[in-house]
Parts: sequence; C-alpha cells; structure tokens
Amino acid sequence: MKFRLIIDKNRDEEILVYAHSKSALVEAVERLVSEEEFRLIGYIDREAVRLDFKEICRFVVEDNRVFAETAEEKYRLKFRLREIEEKMSADFVKINQSCLANINMVKRFDASVSGSLLVKFKNGSTDYVSRRQLKTVKERFGL
Repeated sequence: MKFRLIIDKNRDEEILVYAHSKSALVEAVERLVSEEEFRLIGYIDREAVRLDFKEICRFVVEDNRVFAETAEEKYRLKFRLREIEEKMSADFVKINQSCLANINMVKRFDASVSGSLLVKFKNGSTDYVSRRQLKTVKERFGL
C-alpha cells in the first residue's frame, strides 16, 4: 500500500483511501479518523473524562439522559443517542430505541420462549433486543 500526503491550505482536509477490499488496516484508518473528529467526553459529577469507544459496553438512555457504560463506571454524556449513532464505530449496533451495544462487550444472549432476546454485557448490565432490531442484531452476531 502506498502513502501520499498533499498539503494544500486552500482545500478542505480529507482522507481518501483506494483499496481492493475492506481490510483491517482500512478499518483501523477509518476508526482513527472518525474518533479524531468526534471526541466523546463523559461526566461523573463535575469531572470530565475523554472516553474511548473500545472501553464502552453500551450507550443507554435513562430518564431522558444519555449514559456511556464502561466496565467500571457510568458516564453522563451531552450528546443525543442519534448523534452518537451517526458517529459510532462499526463495533456498535442499535439493539432497541434507547440502547447502542458494543458487539465486543456482549457476554451472551438469552432467548426466551416468547422470542425475545436478552443481551448480557461483560460489565453485568442487561438489555432486551427490540423486535424491530432483532433481524439486524442476529445478522451482526451471526445468530
């Protein structure tokens, strides 16, 4: 793979990648660029912390506030869930109207007789997959 840098102060900054297929390297570049543009800051009381998408188990809405849950903490965010959904990495999937799940942080699924699917995360939290998102979730996890 070749690398070429052109510095031109008269043009908007952009990164253009020509590839034969989507590889791990291309995905890494994509994540790096998207994370650089979208800085995710979480709050606990008055303390502000920069969050890394890889450490987040899920984004969840509770009492009309958006939270990011990691293995240790729950951070309040100043973004709406749809804003996060637009900017999130490929590791996240919407499982219901109020939850975006990190597919790398899912511990297991529990299916009920009625057809509902319960997601259990590595940090101990749980959430249900909505009927509307069930097909997408099953495709992403290969269920």
